[in-house]
Amino acid sequence: MELKRVIGLRRSVRFLNPERPVERAKIQMMLEAARRASHWGNVQALRAVVIERATAPREVLERFEGLANAYQVNFAPIIIAWYLDTAAVDEQPERLREIVDARAMGVNYDKMKDYLERTLIPFFVRANENLKLPGPSEIDCGQGIAQATLVAFDEGLGCCLLGGQRLNRLGNDLGLPASARILLLQTVGYPAEDVEASGQRPRLPFEELFHLNRFGVPFPRDTKVVQDLEDAGMIQRVGPDDRIRRDEELAALALKYGFPNH
Repeated sequence: MELKRVIGLRRSVRFLNPERPVERAKIQMMLEAARRASHWGNVQALRAVVIERATAPREVLERFEGLANAYQVNFAPIIIAWYLDTAAVDEQPERLREIVDARAMGVNYDKMKDYLERTLIPFFVRANENLKLPGPSEIDCGQGIAQATLVAFDEGLGCCLLGGQRLNRLGNDLGLPASARILLLQTVGYPAEDVEASGQRPRLPFEELFHLNRFGVPFPRDTKVVQDLEDAGMIQRVGPDDRIRRDEELAALALKYGFPNH
């Protein structure tokens, strides 16, 4: 994956072309990237159900109607329901053994294996139920979703992440186990809009977000680094260059596909 494509990711793409199907190979590439993301204790709790509009049963698709931002869901060729399966924590002892066997943990294999069985695994077993609560697992699942998103953009696809309080109601409809927590939905498809048109979303000043050694000491921002990134096309301008053209594009999309005109 080219660095330019990764750093240059601009924004979510909300208007997807419902008439152009997404190749399954590209969705698999997203899932492969998510599968390889780091996860504490090698637990790998991130899972997904891919809803392919062209092949999904109508009763499944109907469950998504009425959700927040439903128009995005209703037009997306692909909807990925990303979820966290807390039951993965029950298998953590075996996952830890795999890490040790792969020589990715510890220095002396025999000593590390003994320490794992005598100390680490009993500790995590005692903490089992607490480890299933919202916390680090969600963060690590987010890393996997982010990697999948990078692959999608690199393959010319558009994506948008959608949340909402009603998501977990979809669990039964998708046949998820009781141990599952739906994290969010991700719409995927080929953009119906010009992905350059609206530019980068406004962002807070760099100095307000990042600190050096302690809070209140801004991390030094080198203007040359910023200029180099801009020259390489890795940082996109903020906002549309031509607001009238962008408004016309949005109006045309609303007319063609019935998107909300607000």
